[in-house]
Amino acid sequence: MFDLPVDTVAERREYRKFVKFLKKQGFVMFQESIYIKLSINENAVKNLKKVIDNNLPPKGMVSMLTVTEKQFNSMDYFLGEFITDIVTTDTRVVEL
Repeated sequence: MFDLPVDTVAERREYRKFVKFLKKQGFVMFQESIYIKLSINENAVKNLKKVIDNNLPPKGMVSMLTVTEKQFNSMDYFLGEFITDIVTTDTRVVEL
């Protein structure tokens, strides 16, 4: 999880650079500013922490939370109603 400043051109560049780094390390976006990666064991997590620590942006905050696969699978999702103007049906609407 990270919260990086994006007020200046240089800060936006650092933000993009960090996101690109995460993707190259095998992370995928879970939510905006939250990236996840499955690791096979604790040693892989420790090594990943070192790699991230060596590639931190100069400003902002980066947090890392380690959860087991079982804990991640027990996550509950609560979604609000998704409203869109896009028609996602193949039925015709005819107004008289």
